[in-house]
Amino acid sequence: MDFLFRDELVHMPDLRHRLRQLRWFRMAFRKNAAVIADHYGYHFAIDETKLTRAFLNWIETVEQQKSYARLDRKDFIIFAAGLVLKELITEAPAKVRGQPKHGDSQASEKQDIIAFWPEGFLYTNYCVGAIAAICEQEFGTAPQIDKCADDLRTWWSYRENVQEMPGYAIAFLDKFLGAEPNWVMPNLASARSAIQRAMVPSKSGNTTLPTG
Repeated sequence: MDFLFRDELVHMPDLRHRLRQLRWFRMAFRKNAAVIADHYGYHFAIDETKLTRAFLNWIETVEQQKSYARLDRKDFIIFAAGLVLKELITEAPAKVRGQPKHGDSQASEKQDIIAFWPEGFLYTNYCVGAIAAICEQEFGTAPQIDKCADDLRTWWSYRENVQEMPGYAIAFLDKFLGAEPNWVMPNLASARSAIQRAMVPSKSGNTTLPTG
């Protein structure tokens, strides 16, 4: 896993808000698929109806929990991307339709992971790239990718677990970015460790909320 897609997004002004518009969301997803094709040789067919449904489901879910962004905006950005990942895996809008030829040097580094689950890699790369670009725009730095993101065994567990419970996609995305996963209630922003810490009352007895 890397930040290739970040470079495609980071110069898009006000990215966090633009990706909440269907047109920009779909355009960015198609651009992500093109990046995967250019660098790794995997080409995808995209079902726009399923992609739209994933977007609408995500918007509905994230709107219900957006108040928690006031407590820790950086953590909420990762959480919101995890919700996107969950919906993409659930709706499955992409299907691989072309693979690199054997021995293609551009695909060799991550060949095992992408070959194991091309669509899952596509969805995860989209979310990781968006997180990195948004965090660079808003905080000046992107999170680091944990080495487990390049471990095929982790991807085996990732794919198996999200088939049973799609919400685990949120926890695995946290794991890939070195955050603390919530395996019990991954769908709830209020159950995240960073949000819980932000909700601890100050000495005055009031929960301190960040400004801005």
